[in-house]
Amino acid sequence: MAAIKNIDLSSGYKIRNEEGIFYLTLQVVLWVDIFSRQNYRDIIIDSLRFAKINKGLNVHAYVIMSNHVHMIVSVKEGKLSKVIGEFKSYTSKQIIEHIKDVSESRRTWLLELFGREGKISSRNKSYKVWTHENHPVELESTYFFDQKLNYIHENLVRAGLVYKAEDYVYSSASAYAGMESILEIEIDYLY
Repeated sequence: MAAIKNIDLSSGYKIRNEEGIFYLTLQVVLWVDIFSRQNYRDIIIDSLRFAKINKGLNVHAYVIMSNHVHMIVSVKEGKLSKVIGEFKSYTSKQIIEHIKDVSESRRTWLLELFGREGKISSRNKSYKVWTHENHPVELESTYFFDQKLNYIHENLVRAGLVYKAEDYVYSSASAYAGMESILEIEIDYLY
């Protein structure tokens, strides 16, 4: 079964087919639980909405966990890797600005941690919120699409945070259940 491919493990996980549909995992450095607070989850939702409207991002599924985000995405045209890179860069800046500007009880700790990670990274100048890797897996069949979709939606159920996946606001499970959703998604499977 060659349903999952286009991954070169010798050079890390990279998006090889920019026109494909991918399952991604974006994780916060050192697994910091930044998304345990609504204001940071809202930054992700607002940024996904912007990328959909202005960058051609198709969001087929997502869940925002406390320290990482799973999503199934593609682009209408252009390069998915560029859109995701811009998304991560923008959300990093927004998260850092928010930490500095709002009443954040963890402000000093978060800024020191993200600042330390930024200093040891060759790709960042000051703060680093996201790890470099996106762990992209191209989904080339409905079987693997459905498998990753189920994994995304059941993540919070497995973690014991909700009884039903569709009850979590920061997930596409409600849209797949025909309910109101905080972010409009593309439910089409592309197959």
